[in-house]
Amino acid sequence: MSILSNRPTNRELLTLFLCLGIWLVVTALFVGIRPEHPLLIALIAVLFCAHPQTKKLVIALLPFILFAVSYDWMNIVPNYKVNPIDVQGLYEAEKSLFGITTAAGTVTPNEYFAEHHCAFMDFWAGFFYLCWVPVPILFGLSLYFMKQRNLYLRFAIVFLFVNLIGFAGYYIHPAAPPWYVMKYGFEPILNTPGDVAGLGRFDEMTGLGIFDSLYSRNSNVFAAVPSLHSAYMVIAFYYSLKAKYPNFLRVIFGIIMLGIWFTAVYSAHHYIIDAILGASCSVLGIFIFEKILMKWGAFNRFITKYTAYIS
Repeated sequence: MSILSNRPTNRELLTLFLCLGIWLVVTALFVGIRPEHPLLIALIAVLFCAHPQTKKLVIALLPFILFAVSYDWMNIVPNYKVNPIDVQGLYEAEKSLFGITTAAGTVTPNEYFAEHHCAFMDFWAGFFYLCWVPVPILFGLSLYFMKQRNLYLRFAIVFLFVNLIGFAGYYIHPAAPPWYVMKYGFEPILNTPGDVAGLGRFDEMTGLGIFDSLYSRNSNVFAAVPSLHSAYMVIAFYYSLKAKYPNFLRVIFGIIMLGIWFTAVYSAHHYIIDAILGASCSVLGIFIFEKILMKWGAFNRFITKYTAYIS
C-alpha cells in the first residue's frame, strides 16, 4: 500500500508517540518502570521510523505488544482485590477428580510427582516449559517472514484473544497453584514471592538458574486458573495445521504441547484442572475468532485491510 512506501507521516508519528507516552506514564504511575520498558519503547520507535519494512513489522507485532502491556497492567488492580482467592477448593476438587491412592492416603498428582520424580523427567520437563512462549512466538514470526501474512495475523490476534480470555479467568477465579498449598497450606498470603517449585530441579541439574530468574519476578502467584502455559502451544499447533509447514514440525509441536501439559502438573505449577481450562481457552478463542468473528463482514474486512497493510 502507498502508505507504507514512504516514511511515517506526521499523523502516524503523532499516534505512535502518543501511545508510547501513555504506555510509559501509566506504567510509571501504577506499575513501576523496569529496565526493559524504556528499551522496548525505544526499539518500537526506532523500528517504526527506520524503514518501511520495519514499520510493517511493528504494525504486525501489535497483538503481541498489546498482550505484553495487558499482562503488565494487570498489576494496577490485582485479581485478588476483585474476588476472593481460592486455595483449598481447587486443591480438593483436584484430589476428588484426579487423586492418586497411595499407602499414605489419596494425594493430588502434584503431590505424587513431588515424591516420585527422576533426573530424566526433570530435564525434559524443564526443556518443554522453556518452549512455552518462545516456540509460539517463533512460529508466528516464521509465518510472517514466510509471507503467510494473513495466517500470521489470525494466529497473532487469536494469541492475544486467548490471553485476554485467560486474564478474565484470573479475575473471575483467583487461585493458588499447587506448589503454594504444598509450601504454605490453605491460608492465602498476599505478596508471596514466586517459586520455581519442581522446575528448580532443572536449574540445579543445569546450573543455569533460568527458572529462578523467571519466577522470582512473578508479582502475583494467585493467577493459576486457567493455565496459559497449557494454552499457547494449542494455538500454535492448530495454525501449523493450516500453514505451509512440513509434517515433522507439526509432530514436534504436538510433542511440545503434550510435554508442557505434563510439565505443568509434574512441576506443581498447575493442577490438571488448570491445564484443561487453559487448553479450553485456546479452543474457545479459536472457535470464536474463526467461526464467528471471521464470518462477520466488518471484522473480516478489517482483517483483510490489516493483512494488506503489513504485506
